[in-house]
Amino acid sequence: MDLCELYLRVRREDIALLKFVLESYEGIAIVRTIDRKKATVVVLAMPDFLHHVRAVLASLREHMDWYEIPAPAVQDDWLMQQMKQHE
Repeated sequence: MDLCELYLRVRREDIALLKFVLESYEGIAIVRTIDRKKATVVVLAMPDFLHHVRAVLASLREHMDWYEIPAPAVQDDWLMQQMKQHE
């Protein structure tokens, strides 16, 4: 099962809103906080839902600033480590 990973940088106070909005569309994405201090999150989505995720993110631009970043070289998130081991 392939998952698309979108790494985003947001303001710390916007992490909960981002998670709430994306996960309220049941089944299109899961949001994980990778680094609370840098406010880095990863949005995990199935390839078939990626265009929906990007549409929701685009609509969120009215309410929050976010930008996509490359995947961090080092991650301490246990789920992301597991995913990398199974690739």
